[in-house]
Amino acid sequence: MSFTALHRVGGFTPGPLTDEFLQAAVDAGVVEADDLDWKQKLPPARGLSETDFPKDVAAMANSGGGLVVYGVTETEKAATGRVDVGECTEVHERALRSAAITAISPPVFGLTVHLLGAAGKRAVVVEVPASVDGPHLIYRGEYFGAPVRNGADTVWMKERQIEAMYRARFDERRHATEALDALVGDAVAGRDTDKRAWLVGAAHPRIPRVGDRPSRDAAREVISTAERLTFTYAPNRGFRPLESVDRLNPRPGLRRWVARDMATSDGYGWKESWVSIHHDGSVTVTTAVGAHRAGRDTYRDGWQVTSPAIECAVADLMALVRATAQTTSNDEYDVRVTIHWTGTQPLTILTQGNFLSDEITSIPLHRFTPVEVTVNAAGTDHEYHRHVHDLAQDCVNQGGVSPMILIPPPEDDQDQ
Repeated sequence: MSFTALHRVGGFTPGPLTDEFLQAAVDAGVVEADDLDWKQKLPPARGLSETDFPKDVAAMANSGGGLVVYGVTETEKAATGRVDVGECTEVHERALRSAAITAISPPVFGLTVHLLGAAGKRAVVVEVPASVDGPHLIYRGEYFGAPVRNGADTVWMKERQIEAMYRARFDERRHATEALDALVGDAVAGRDTDKRAWLVGAAHPRIPRVGDRPSRDAAREVISTAERLTFTYAPNRGFRPLESVDRLNPRPGLRRWVARDMATSDGYGWKESWVSIHHDGSVTVTTAVGAHRAGRDTYRDGWQVTSPAIECAVADLMALVRATAQTTSNDEYDVRVTIHWTGTQPLTILTQGNFLSDEITSIPLHRFTPVEVTVNAAGTDHEYHRHVHDLAQDCVNQGGVSPMILIPPPEDDQDQ
Protein backbone atom coordinates (compact mmCIF):
# COMPACT_ATOMS: atom_id res chain seq x y z
CA MET A 1 0.00 0.00 0.00
CA SER A 2 1.26 3.46 -0.90
CA PHE A 3 2.11 6.09 1.72
CA THR A 4 3.16 9.40 0.17
CA ALA A 5 3.74 12.99 1.27
CA LEU A 6 0.04 13.73 0.60
CA HIS A 7 -0.97 10.86 2.88
CA ARG A 8 1.39 12.20 5.54
CA VAL A 9 0.35 15.86 5.50
CA GLY A 10 -3.34 14.95 5.42
CA GLY A 11 -3.12 12.34 8.15
CA PHE A 12 -4.41 9.61 5.84
CA THR A 13 -3.67 5.92 6.22
CA PRO A 14 -1.71 4.06 3.50
CA GLY A 15 -3.75 3.48 0.35
CA PRO A 16 -4.19 4.60 -3.25
CA LEU A 17 -3.47 8.25 -3.96
CA THR A 18 -6.72 10.14 -4.69
CA ASP A 19 -7.80 13.66 -5.63
CA GLU A 20 -9.29 14.00 -2.14
CA PHE A 21 -5.79 13.90 -0.64
CA LEU A 22 -4.51 16.59 -3.00
CA GLN A 23 -7.49 18.88 -2.41
CA ALA A 24 -7.13 18.52 1.37
CA ALA A 25 -3.46 19.54 1.13
CA VAL A 26 -4.28 22.57 -1.04
CA ASP A 27 -7.13 23.65 1.25
CA ALA A 28 -4.78 23.43 4.23
CA GLY A 29 -2.11 25.51 2.47
CA VAL A 30 0.51 22.82 2.93
CA VAL A 31 4.09 24.06 2.50
CA GLU A 32 6.58 22.31 0.23
CA ALA A 33 9.02 19.95 1.91
CA ASP A 34 11.88 17.57 1.12
CA ASP A 35 9.35 15.10 -0.31
CA LEU A 36 6.76 17.49 -1.77
CA ASP A 37 7.17 19.98 -4.62
CA TRP A 38 4.30 22.12 -6.01
CA LYS A 39 4.36 22.95 -9.73
CA GLN A 40 1.80 24.96 -11.69
CA LYS A 41 2.40 23.79 -15.28
CA LEU A 42 3.07 20.32 -16.62
CA PRO A 43 6.16 20.42 -18.88
CA PRO A 44 5.52 19.52 -22.53
CA ALA A 45 6.27 16.02 -23.76
CA ARG A 46 8.46 17.34 -26.57
CA GLY A 47 11.91 18.37 -25.38
CA LEU A 48 11.17 17.15 -21.85
CA SER A 49 14.82 16.33 -21.19
CA GLU A 50 15.73 20.02 -21.64
CA THR A 51 13.25 21.23 -19.01
CA ASP A 52 13.63 21.22 -15.21
CA PHE A 53 11.80 17.90 -15.00
CA PRO A 54 14.95 15.70 -14.85
CA LYS A 55 16.47 17.97 -12.20
CA ASP A 56 13.30 17.83 -10.07
CA VAL A 57 13.11 14.04 -10.31
CA ALA A 58 16.82 13.56 -9.58
CA ALA A 59 16.55 15.88 -6.56
CA MET A 60 13.67 13.82 -5.14
CA ALA A 61 15.50 10.55 -5.78
CA ASN A 62 18.62 11.92 -4.07
CA SER A 63 16.50 12.97 -1.09
CA GLY A 64 14.75 9.68 -0.37
CA GLY A 65 11.86 9.98 -2.82
CA GLY A 66 8.75 12.14 -2.89
CA LEU A 67 6.07 13.79 -5.02
CA VAL A 68 6.26 16.41 -7.75
CA VAL A 69 2.71 17.76 -8.11
CA TYR A 70 1.64 19.61 -11.27
CA GLY A 71 -1.51 21.74 -11.15
CA VAL A 72 -1.04 23.65 -7.87
CA THR A 73 -0.33 27.35 -7.42
CA GLU A 74 1.79 28.44 -4.49
CA THR A 75 2.90 31.57 -2.67
CA GLU A 76 6.07 31.47 -0.60
CA LYS A 77 6.11 27.67 -1.01
CA ALA A 78 2.58 27.22 0.41
CA ALA A 79 -0.23 25.82 -1.78
CA THR A 80 -2.86 28.44 -2.61
CA GLY A 81 -5.07 26.86 -5.27
CA ARG A 82 -5.41 24.54 -8.24
CA VAL A 83 -5.14 25.00 -11.98
CA ASP A 84 -5.94 22.61 -14.79
CA VAL A 85 -2.83 21.11 -16.40
CA GLY A 86 -4.77 19.78 -19.39
CA GLU A 87 -4.87 16.27 -20.70
CA CYS A 88 -1.93 14.04 -19.89
CA THR A 89 -1.98 11.38 -22.60
CA GLU A 90 -0.38 7.96 -22.51
CA VAL A 91 2.35 9.34 -24.77
CA HIS A 92 3.01 12.13 -22.27
CA GLU A 93 3.20 9.61 -19.41
CA ARG A 94 5.73 7.53 -21.32
CA ALA A 95 7.77 10.67 -22.02
CA LEU A 96 7.90 11.45 -18.29
CA ARG A 97 9.15 7.96 -17.45
CA SER A 98 11.57 7.99 -20.36
CA ALA A 99 13.12 11.30 -19.30
CA ALA A 100 13.76 9.90 -15.82
CA ILE A 101 15.77 7.13 -17.46
CA THR A 102 17.54 8.86 -20.34
CA ALA A 103 18.23 12.33 -18.89
CA ILE A 104 19.44 11.23 -15.44
CA SER A 105 22.57 9.21 -14.62
CA PRO A 106 22.22 6.66 -13.17
CA PRO A 107 18.59 6.37 -14.32
CA VAL A 108 15.65 6.68 -11.94
CA PHE A 109 13.41 3.67 -12.47
CA GLY A 110 9.97 2.99 -11.03
CA LEU A 111 8.44 6.43 -11.61
CA THR A 112 4.66 6.38 -10.98
CA VAL A 113 2.40 8.92 -12.69
CA HIS A 114 -0.97 9.62 -11.04
CA LEU A 115 -3.70 11.45 -12.96
CA LEU A 116 -6.05 13.17 -10.50
CA GLY A 117 -9.14 15.36 -10.76
CA ALA A 118 -11.68 16.02 -13.50
CA ALA A 119 -11.72 18.50 -16.39
CA GLY A 120 -11.12 22.02 -15.11
CA LYS A 121 -9.12 20.75 -12.12
CA ARG A 122 -6.84 18.09 -13.57
CA ALA A 123 -3.53 17.45 -11.82
CA VAL A 124 -0.58 15.17 -12.47
CA VAL A 125 1.37 13.74 -9.55
CA VAL A 126 4.77 12.19 -10.30
CA GLU A 127 5.77 9.81 -7.53
CA VAL A 128 9.56 9.41 -7.36
CA PRO A 129 10.74 6.31 -5.50
CA ALA A 130 13.53 6.28 -2.98
CA SER A 131 16.80 5.22 -4.57
CA VAL A 132 19.94 3.44 -3.45
CA ASP A 133 21.81 4.41 -6.62
CA GLY A 134 22.56 8.00 -5.68
CA PRO A 135 23.92 10.42 -6.43
CA HIS A 136 21.75 10.86 -9.52
CA LEU A 137 23.43 13.35 -11.83
CA ILE A 138 22.15 15.86 -14.38
CA TYR A 139 24.36 16.66 -17.36
CA ARG A 140 24.36 19.92 -19.27
CA GLY A 141 26.93 19.72 -22.05
CA GLU A 142 30.31 19.06 -20.46
CA TYR A 143 29.11 19.89 -16.96
CA PHE A 144 27.14 17.86 -14.42
CA GLY A 145 25.65 18.34 -10.99
CA ALA A 146 23.75 16.42 -8.34
CA PRO A 147 20.52 18.17 -7.26
CA VAL A 148 18.99 17.52 -3.86
CA ARG A 149 16.03 18.82 -1.89
CA ASN A 150 16.77 21.21 0.97
CA GLY A 151 13.41 21.71 2.61
CA ALA A 152 11.26 23.48 0.03
CA ASP A 153 14.17 24.26 -2.30
CA THR A 154 16.22 22.30 -4.82
CA VAL A 155 19.95 22.94 -4.46
CA TRP A 156 23.15 21.41 -5.84
CA MET A 157 25.23 19.06 -3.73
CA LYS A 158 28.69 20.06 -2.61
CA GLU A 159 31.66 17.76 -3.11
CA ARG A 160 31.45 16.29 0.41
CA GLN A 161 27.76 15.45 -0.07
CA ILE A 162 28.46 13.69 -3.36
CA GLU A 163 31.30 11.74 -1.74
CA ALA A 164 29.04 10.66 1.13
CA MET A 165 26.32 9.53 -1.26
CA TYR A 166 28.75 7.44 -3.30
CA ARG A 167 29.94 5.84 -0.08
CA ALA A 168 26.34 5.06 0.85
CA ARG A 169 25.80 3.47 -2.57
CA PHE A 170 28.81 1.17 -2.12
CA ASP A 171 27.67 0.29 1.41
CA GLU A 172 24.22 -0.60 0.08
CA ARG A 173 25.78 -2.87 -2.55
CA ARG A 174 27.66 -4.71 0.19
CA HIS A 175 24.52 -5.00 2.32
CA ALA A 176 22.55 -6.32 -0.66
CA THR A 177 25.18 -9.00 -1.25
CA GLU A 178 25.07 -9.93 2.43
CA ALA A 179 21.26 -10.15 2.34
CA LEU A 180 21.35 -12.53 -0.63
CA ASP A 181 24.13 -14.54 1.01
CA ALA A 182 21.96 -14.98 4.09
CA LEU A 183 18.87 -15.98 2.08
CA VAL A 184 20.81 -18.54 0.03
CA GLY A 185 22.62 -19.87 3.10
CA ASP A 186 19.35 -20.45 4.96
CA ALA A 187 17.74 -22.07 1.94
CA VAL A 188 20.52 -24.57 1.23
CA ALA A 189 21.23 -25.53 4.84
CA GLY A 190 20.59 -29.21 5.48
CA ARG A 191 20.14 -30.19 1.81
CA ASP A 192 21.90 -33.33 0.58
CA THR A 193 24.08 -31.48 -1.91
CA ASP A 194 26.60 -34.33 -1.89
CA LYS A 195 23.97 -36.67 -3.38
CA ARG A 196 22.05 -34.40 -5.76
CA ALA A 197 22.30 -30.87 -7.09
CA TRP A 198 20.00 -28.22 -5.61
CA LEU A 199 18.95 -24.97 -7.27
CA VAL A 200 18.45 -22.02 -4.95
CA GLY A 201 16.81 -18.82 -6.16
CA ALA A 202 16.71 -15.81 -3.83
CA ALA A 203 15.37 -12.30 -4.33
CA HIS A 204 15.63 -9.32 -1.98
CA PRO A 205 13.98 -5.90 -2.49
CA ARG A 206 16.57 -3.16 -2.80
CA ILE A 207 14.52 -0.90 -0.51
CA PRO A 208 12.27 -3.19 1.57
CA ARG A 209 8.89 -1.68 2.38
CA VAL A 210 8.19 -3.17 5.76
CA GLY A 211 4.59 -2.76 6.91
CA ASP A 212 2.17 -5.07 8.66
CA ARG A 213 3.10 -8.73 8.67
CA PRO A 214 1.32 -10.47 5.81
CA SER A 215 -1.37 -12.92 6.84
CA ARG A 216 -1.53 -16.57 5.87
CA ASP A 217 -4.27 -15.66 3.40
CA ALA A 218 -2.00 -13.02 1.84
CA ALA A 219 0.84 -15.55 1.49
CA ARG A 220 -1.57 -18.05 -0.03
CA GLU A 221 -2.77 -15.43 -2.52
CA VAL A 222 0.82 -14.59 -3.51
CA ILE A 223 1.51 -18.24 -4.30
CA SER A 224 -1.76 -18.54 -6.21
CA THR A 225 -0.91 -15.45 -8.29
CA ALA A 226 2.59 -16.80 -8.94
CA GLU A 227 1.10 -20.09 -10.16
CA ARG A 228 -0.83 -18.22 -12.83
CA LEU A 229 2.04 -15.95 -13.78
CA THR A 230 4.64 -18.67 -14.24
CA PHE A 231 2.73 -20.22 -17.13
CA THR A 232 2.96 -16.92 -19.03
CA TYR A 233 6.76 -17.39 -19.02
CA ALA A 234 7.02 -21.15 -19.57
CA PRO A 235 4.34 -23.67 -20.64
CA ASN A 236 2.91 -26.21 -18.22
CA ARG A 237 5.61 -28.79 -18.83
CA GLY A 238 8.46 -30.03 -16.70
CA PHE A 239 8.76 -30.22 -12.93
CA ARG A 240 7.59 -27.02 -11.22
CA PRO A 241 8.73 -26.22 -7.66
CA LEU A 242 5.41 -24.46 -7.00
CA GLU A 243 3.56 -27.70 -7.77
CA SER A 244 5.67 -29.63 -5.25
CA VAL A 245 4.90 -27.49 -2.17
CA ASP A 246 1.88 -27.11 0.11
CA ARG A 247 0.42 -24.07 -1.64
CA LEU A 248 -2.79 -23.93 0.39
CA ASN A 249 -1.27 -24.11 3.87
CA PRO A 250 1.92 -22.04 4.22
CA ARG A 251 3.49 -22.42 7.66
CA PRO A 252 4.88 -19.58 9.78
CA GLY A 253 8.65 -19.23 10.02
CA LEU A 254 11.05 -16.57 11.28
CA ARG A 255 9.55 -13.41 9.73
CA ARG A 256 8.38 -15.44 6.76
CA TRP A 257 5.81 -17.88 5.46
CA VAL A 258 7.08 -21.27 4.31
CA ALA A 259 5.35 -23.47 1.75
CA ARG A 260 6.81 -26.84 2.76
CA ASP A 261 7.66 -29.73 0.49
CA MET A 262 4.84 -32.16 -0.32
CA ALA A 263 6.54 -34.17 -3.08
CA THR A 264 8.50 -36.40 -0.67
CA SER A 265 5.44 -37.44 1.34
CA ASP A 266 3.62 -38.13 -1.94
CA GLY A 267 6.35 -40.50 -3.09
CA TYR A 268 8.11 -38.07 -5.45
CA GLY A 269 11.09 -37.09 -3.31
CA TRP A 270 13.25 -36.61 -6.39
CA LYS A 271 11.50 -33.26 -6.99
CA GLU A 272 11.59 -31.99 -3.39
CA SER A 273 11.03 -28.22 -3.18
CA TRP A 274 10.58 -25.46 -0.59
CA VAL A 275 9.31 -21.89 -1.01
CA SER A 276 9.55 -18.96 1.42
CA ILE A 277 7.87 -15.55 1.35
CA HIS A 278 9.50 -13.16 3.82
CA HIS A 279 7.70 -10.33 5.56
CA ASP A 280 10.04 -7.74 4.00
CA GLY A 281 9.19 -8.94 0.48
CA SER A 282 12.16 -11.30 0.01
CA VAL A 283 11.48 -14.73 -1.52
CA THR A 284 13.39 -17.99 -1.92
CA VAL A 285 12.82 -21.09 -4.02
CA THR A 286 14.83 -24.22 -3.19
CA THR A 287 14.41 -27.27 -5.39
CA ALA A 288 16.26 -30.50 -6.13
CA VAL A 289 17.36 -30.42 -9.79
CA GLY A 290 19.79 -33.35 -9.77
CA ALA A 291 18.87 -37.05 -9.80
CA HIS A 292 15.54 -36.39 -11.51
CA ARG A 293 13.57 -39.25 -12.94
CA ALA A 294 14.67 -40.13 -16.49
CA GLY A 295 12.14 -42.86 -17.22
CA ARG A 296 9.52 -44.93 -15.51
CA ASP A 297 12.01 -46.71 -13.24
CA THR A 298 15.27 -44.90 -14.02
CA TYR A 299 16.88 -41.81 -12.53
CA ARG A 300 19.71 -39.55 -13.57
CA ASP A 301 22.80 -39.14 -11.46
CA GLY A 302 22.89 -36.44 -8.81
CA TRP A 303 25.22 -34.24 -10.86
CA GLN A 304 23.06 -34.37 -13.98
CA VAL A 305 20.65 -31.41 -14.31
CA THR A 306 18.30 -30.86 -17.24
CA SER A 307 17.95 -27.37 -18.69
CA PRO A 308 14.10 -27.53 -18.51
CA ALA A 309 14.37 -28.11 -14.74
CA ILE A 310 16.43 -24.91 -14.45
CA GLU A 311 14.01 -22.97 -16.66
CA CYS A 312 10.98 -24.10 -14.63
CA ALA A 313 12.66 -23.11 -11.37
CA VAL A 314 13.62 -19.67 -12.71
CA ALA A 315 10.09 -19.09 -14.07
CA ASP A 316 8.55 -20.02 -10.70
CA LEU A 317 11.03 -17.85 -8.80
CA MET A 318 10.43 -14.80 -10.98
CA ALA A 319 6.66 -15.28 -10.89
CA LEU A 320 6.87 -15.40 -7.10
CA VAL A 321 8.96 -12.20 -7.06
CA ARG A 322 6.43 -10.33 -9.21
CA ALA A 323 3.46 -11.57 -7.18
CA THR A 324 5.16 -10.66 -3.89
CA ALA A 325 6.11 -7.21 -5.18
CA GLN A 326 2.48 -6.51 -6.09
CA THR A 327 1.37 -7.37 -2.56
CA THR A 328 4.15 -5.56 -0.66
CA SER A 329 4.49 -2.50 -2.98
CA ASN A 330 8.16 -3.28 -3.59
CA ASP A 331 9.67 -2.64 -7.02
CA GLU A 332 13.40 -3.19 -7.61
CA TYR A 333 14.79 -6.57 -6.57
CA ASP A 334 18.26 -8.08 -6.47
CA VAL A 335 17.96 -11.68 -7.65
CA ARG A 336 20.44 -14.55 -7.42
CA VAL A 337 20.17 -18.05 -8.86
CA THR A 338 22.77 -20.69 -8.03
CA ILE A 339 23.16 -24.47 -8.09
CA HIS A 340 24.78 -26.21 -5.11
CA TRP A 341 26.55 -29.49 -5.76
CA THR A 342 29.28 -30.80 -3.44
CA GLY A 343 29.75 -34.27 -4.92
CA THR A 344 32.96 -35.45 -6.59
CA GLN A 345 31.69 -35.57 -10.17
CA PRO A 346 31.54 -32.30 -12.14
CA LEU A 347 28.09 -30.85 -12.64
CA THR A 348 26.59 -31.32 -16.11
CA ILE A 349 23.59 -29.66 -17.72
CA LEU A 350 21.56 -31.79 -20.13
CA THR A 351 19.41 -30.36 -22.87
CA GLN A 352 17.29 -31.72 -25.68
CA GLY A 353 18.79 -32.41 -29.12
CA ASN A 354 17.19 -32.31 -32.53
CA PHE A 355 15.20 -35.43 -31.73
CA LEU A 356 13.25 -35.99 -28.52
CA SER A 357 15.36 -39.06 -27.73
CA ASP A 358 18.62 -37.10 -28.04
CA GLU A 359 20.29 -35.39 -25.09
CA ILE A 360 23.16 -32.93 -25.33
CA THR A 361 25.55 -32.81 -22.39
CA SER A 362 27.19 -29.58 -21.30
CA ILE A 363 30.85 -28.90 -20.68
CA PRO A 364 31.62 -30.32 -17.19
CA LEU A 365 31.17 -27.64 -14.53
CA HIS A 366 33.39 -27.87 -11.46
CA ARG A 367 31.59 -24.84 -10.07
CA PHE A 368 28.31 -23.18 -11.03
CA THR A 369 28.79 -19.42 -10.94
CA PRO A 370 25.83 -17.70 -9.26
CA VAL A 371 23.85 -15.55 -11.69
CA GLU A 372 22.75 -12.17 -10.33
CA VAL A 373 20.49 -9.53 -11.82
CA THR A 374 18.54 -6.47 -10.67
CA VAL A 375 14.96 -6.36 -11.93
CA ASN A 376 12.06 -3.95 -11.69
CA ALA A 377 9.28 -6.22 -10.48
CA ALA A 378 6.75 -3.43 -11.04
CA GLY A 379 7.76 -2.90 -14.68
CA THR A 380 5.77 -3.77 -17.78
CA ASP A 381 4.91 -7.38 -18.61
CA HIS A 382 7.22 -7.25 -21.63
CA GLU A 383 10.20 -5.89 -19.68
CA TYR A 384 9.74 -8.42 -16.91
CA HIS A 385 9.37 -11.35 -19.32
CA ARG A 386 12.67 -10.29 -20.87
CA HIS A 387 14.32 -10.47 -17.42
CA VAL A 388 12.90 -13.97 -16.86
CA HIS A 389 14.19 -15.19 -20.23
CA ASP A 390 17.65 -13.63 -19.88
CA LEU A 391 18.14 -14.91 -16.33
CA ALA A 392 17.25 -18.48 -17.33
CA GLN A 393 19.46 -18.25 -20.40
CA ASP A 394 22.45 -17.11 -18.35
CA CYS A 395 21.95 -20.13 -16.09
CA VAL A 396 21.79 -22.78 -18.83
CA ASN A 397 24.52 -21.13 -20.94
CA GLN A 398 27.22 -21.74 -18.33
CA GLY A 399 27.98 -25.25 -19.48
CA GLY A 400 27.92 -24.44 -23.17
CA VAL A 401 24.20 -25.22 -23.58
CA SER A 402 22.56 -22.61 -25.79
CA PRO A 403 18.96 -23.59 -26.68
CA MET A 404 16.11 -22.57 -24.39
CA ILE A 405 13.52 -25.33 -24.29
CA LEU A 406 10.61 -23.78 -22.37
CA ILE A 407 10.97 -20.01 -21.88
CA PRO A 408 10.65 -18.06 -25.14
CA PRO A 409 11.75 -14.43 -25.47
CA PRO A 410 9.00 -11.78 -25.34
CA GLU A 411 6.80 -11.89 -28.45
CA ASP A 412 8.03 -8.74 -30.15
CA ASP A 413 11.63 -9.86 -29.54
CA GLN A 414 10.87 -13.01 -31.53
CA ASP A 415 9.72 -10.88 -34.47
CA GLN A 416 13.02 -9.04 -34.73
